[in-house]
Amino acid sequence: MHNAQKPNLDDLPTARQLWRSTAIAAGVAAALLVTVVWPSEYGTDPTGIGGILGLAEMGEIKSQLAEEAEADRLLMEKEAEPQSSLKPGIMDVIFGAFVGTAHAQEAPAVAPEWKDEITFALDPGQGIEIKLVMEEGAVAPFEWAVEGGEVNFDLHGDGSGNEISYEKGRAVAEAAGELTAAFTGNHGWFWRNRGDAPVSVTLRVAGAYSEIKRFD
Repeated sequence: MHNAQKPNLDDLPTARQLWRSTAIAAGVAAALLVTVVWPSEYGTDPTGIGGILGLAEMGEIKSQLAEEAEADRLLMEKEAEPQSSLKPGIMDVIFGAFVGTAHAQEAPAVAPEWKDEITFALDPGQGIEIKLVMEEGAVAPFEWAVEGGEVNFDLHGDGSGNEISYEKGRAVAEAAGELTAAFTGNHGWFWRNRGDAPVSVTLRVAGAYSEIKRFD
């Protein structure tokens, strides 16, 4: 039988050396967590290094995909719920007709003079983000339309240490309205083509913004 040679006690690391190695390893792990894992997985970049390395954008895209998946799941659950068989009462019908008539009598909104128009193509599964640089309280009228299909979208903003989601939609062909900046920063849209064929999206914007940023 072969007996392994017993190690010399002088060759073994001391308790102090072990603690030092453990502390160094913990420090390296913490640094990687903050500079690599957080930006690339969650879009959180407290040091700014993730943005320089392009990891923060990767994390934002992953977060968008996770939000879209959750929205799809909730929609499927809602569609699976049994629908009520009750018919609307006579008062509901009268009230609906009254409200419809009131809306029909409203004067149509005057289309603004668009400052910028952007058209881009999205292949199946592809996403794009376009944001306006706006001051708090600034207003930017907008409209966008899809040719060849529908898209999922998230109208949101970030900046000044804040984040906000104004509106989300699934399988939408067009939208229009006014974007009012909740704070100074970047405010705009993330679109993703979840269909099986390429689509083309045209965005028109006007109002108070200083710059348009595009993130492919």
